[in-house]
Amino acid sequence: MSDTGTITGDDGKSRCHWHANLPDYMRYHDEEWGRPVTDDIRLFEKICLEGFQSGLSWLTILRKRENFRAAFAGFDFEKVALFDDADIEHCVADAGIIRHRGKIVSTINNAKRAIELKKEFGSLARYFWSFEPGAADRPGAVNRAYIAANPTTPVSVRISKDLKKRGWTFVGPTTVYAFMQAMGLVNDHVEGCFCRSEVESMRKALVRP
Repeated sequence: MSDTGTITGDDGKSRCHWHANLPDYMRYHDEEWGRPVTDDIRLFEKICLEGFQSGLSWLTILRKRENFRAAFAGFDFEKVALFDDADIEHCVADAGIIRHRGKIVSTINNAKRAIELKKEFGSLARYFWSFEPGAADRPGAVNRAYIAANPTTPVSVRISKDLKKRGWTFVGPTTVYAFMQAMGLVNDHVEGCFCRSEVESMRKALVRP
């Protein structure tokens, strides 16, 4: 790993070091992480999965993501909001996901809260992107030391507090910041990572909801 926090893959490209050249993790880094998302289903999925990740590694969740999608109706929050006690027990018995009853119940609760949020703002995307940090909220050049020292930011704290007031659960500021990073509300690919400029171009071209 270089001093900038990048590693070079067999293809000669420099990337953020955290994927450790694991094929599935590298694919997630290259194709998904940090690329701006405005689709409500994907936003809901990600914030729920970040909640499941609490106390675990993202790689564990990533490798179970398809199982989670099957268990939670593709994270269609209109459908998940209708889950009943039988559905909860089915999920608790599902060895393909993280069988944490509290997090499963939280996902169903958050689906109901997501419906409320959509009714108020028109979409989840409009709500979350309204918190997009401005230039004053971010350093000029993201680096490994900054990210390691800042698992939360003032913006993620504000979102977390607002979501909790609205009844959401498992949405602490660290969870929210990881969500922001993954969904492209910030560009935390480190300097020297080939994805950083690609993501920045996508963010500039994005039509905000």
